[in-house]
Amino acid sequence: MSFSHDDVQRLIQLLDSSHFDELHLEAEGIKLTLRRNGAPAVPTSHAAAPLPIASPARAAAPVAAVQPTSDPTLVEIRAPMLGTFYGAPKPGASPFVAIGTRITADSAVGIIEVMKLMNSVAAGVEGVLVEVLVRDGDLVEFEQVLMRVRPA
Repeated sequence: MSFSHDDVQRLIQLLDSSHFDELHLEAEGIKLTLRRNGAPAVPTSHAAAPLPIASPARAAAPVAAVQPTSDPTLVEIRAPMLGTFYGAPKPGASPFVAIGTRITADSAVGIIEVMKLMNSVAAGVEGVLVEVLVRDGDLVEFEQVLMRVRPA
């Protein structure tokens, strides 16, 4: 496994769009640590000290805060991880769900891509989809509200 320049840039964007100051990644003998805003180094038992990588300036506008729903009966579907959200299985395909769709707890409502790995997002609730708060290609944070459902 190796990381391309684009992979590292993507990781930097993900870190920059999150509320975390540091990211550690170990995969198949490769160890990568990213820090932003001068985050202090965490003591580690690794032989080589990780190098801080400066975050690039954001190209996109910051993610707007999710407005609380006025209907307390709605259940939120939240992002299980940080990554890029896609509402359809491939570009140009019909979305997994649309407003008014009846879903089950196992229904796939989207995909979150992390480092070229596609992770299915299950609804986790049965009911009717009433609100979608993210668009294709949006960077989402862990626990960010993606959709709201009226439970059945």
